[in-house]
Amino acid sequence: MTTVDRREETFTIGEVAERTGLSVHALRYYERQDLLIGPVRRTSGGRRVYTAVDVDWLRICVRLRESDMPLADLKRFAALVRQGPGNEEDRLRLLDEHRHHIEARIRALEECRSLIEWKVGVYAEHLQAGSAAGLWDPEHKA
Repeated sequence: MTTVDRREETFTIGEVAERTGLSVHALRYYERQDLLIGPVRRTSGGRRVYTAVDVDWLRICVRLRESDMPLADLKRFAALVRQGPGNEEDRLRLLDEHRHHIEARIRALEECRSLIEWKVGVYAEHLQAGSAAGLWDPEHKA
């Protein structure tokens, strides 16, 4: 049994879509937007051929986008990675700024959850008591 170096594995666009959760359309868009860290190779028939490194990078991109990283920042990050060693401080700064953004978003969501939990408790108490008095009522604004 021979083992294949993981970096030499190749994938079709459909396989990459399955592995990353991105649609084929989104993968093509990412390529057009220059979000990949290397050029996508093509077969003699023009079909895209992705590597394991491409898949790993795209998984990172998916998480960064899911965490609301702006496309411009993701492009900047990809460009920095493509440039190679020497700009690690810039990469760190970009990621650290995004982390701070996420932490602020988490705090805001926790405040939202706290308010919703309080309101759920109010409604549960009123339903258990069999009374809607004191709940939002268009006539009483409660």
